[in-house]
Amino acid sequence: MPLCRVAPLPSNMEEADGSLKDKRLPCFSDAVLIHKDSNILSVEVIESMKAAVAGGKWEEVASVVKELVQKTSRKTVKIAVTGDSGNGMSSFINAIRGIGHEEVDSAPTGVVRTTQVPACYSSSSFPNVELWDLPGTGATAQSIKDYMEEMQFNTYKLFIIVASEQFSSNHVKLAKAVQEMEKRFYVVWTKLDRDLSMSALSEAQLLQSIRRNIQENLQKEQVKEPPIFLLSHMNPLSHDFPELRETLQKDLFNIRKDGLLGTLFHIGKEAINERVKSIRSMDADNLCKDFGISNPDNVEESQKAFEKSFGVDDESLAMQFQDQQGGWPMTCWLHSGAQLLLTGVNKMLSKCFSGLSPTHSQQRQRQVLDEVAKKTKNILWKILEDSTNRPLEGPDN
Repeated sequence: MPLCRVAPLPSNMEEADGSLKDKRLPCFSDAVLIHKDSNILSVEVIESMKAAVAGGKWEEVASVVKELVQKTSRKTVKIAVTGDSGNGMSSFINAIRGIGHEEVDSAPTGVVRTTQVPACYSSSSFPNVELWDLPGTGATAQSIKDYMEEMQFNTYKLFIIVASEQFSSNHVKLAKAVQEMEKRFYVVWTKLDRDLSMSALSEAQLLQSIRRNIQENLQKEQVKEPPIFLLSHMNPLSHDFPELRETLQKDLFNIRKDGLLGTLFHIGKEAINERVKSIRSMDADNLCKDFGISNPDNVEESQKAFEKSFGVDDESLAMQFQDQQGGWPMTCWLHSGAQLLLTGVNKMLSKCFSGLSPTHSQQRQRQVLDEVAKKTKNILWKILEDSTNRPLEGPDN
């Protein structure tokens, strides 16, 4: 039996991170800082997540992620509906809630300024969402900055800027301010039916003209073009209304879960990197002894040993998930290409490095460890992807 005489693996983490370095999930925002007393992601949950990922306990990881996603789906999201007075903000609130102006709990509407103080409304169509009808701008001489402070803009996650007749300087200032806050916002043009009745242009020409006017006014102040929806006052469910509802549903999903999922991926990735660093710091004898590697020149043996240690070998994965119904099925991973990640590398290494010096043997074993780390991150990625119930673009390998 050959002796294990390779040097300890280097502690440099660049290889372990591979092409995942500085990559982020497309429908995940940047990882967010979460207070230690958070009722969603506590310090205890973070440590539990790290330990489960490092130990290859994927069933436990999946359970933690599912529980956290369920908690975030119940998190209340505050949406601010704002704009100039008389632009139809209250009418829009009623339309998005699917109720008529005459109903008891509808937002009051009228030709004069009807909303004097912020008013909160809910809708069964958007559970755990607070729609805040804010008093319009332009009724007083207060600046947009003062208006934002008085309306507590920092407490809202999404803004709907309502306009009609003209896209005023106040609308542009609101859009620019929200963009600077790095918050999502829409522009909703209401009372389209009146515009159509008074314009000599065809409907298509008028719609294009309104959009172009909004876009040009925003571009002058370097505001990136937001989603723009054109709605009818008399028939609020026509024109862009279905698209608006669909967009809002998607954004509510992202607002609730993006920061959490990005943070969980970051936590898991760091746990994997720390594990790789720990393995590389081991001396040669202990590394071979702890991982049961009898021949460090045998690529397949090293691969299997590292995979088993990270819990990403087929046997470990099958044992943990064979009884799951629904949830995170093994077929999703076994056919994702993750299990084939090392095949080409192994063939190349077996050809190129067979019988070479301990230095080359060390390099080969390090590459195998790096590839196993990538595979482990792919498994973590899949768990997060499946928790969203929608496909995400995977990491490059």
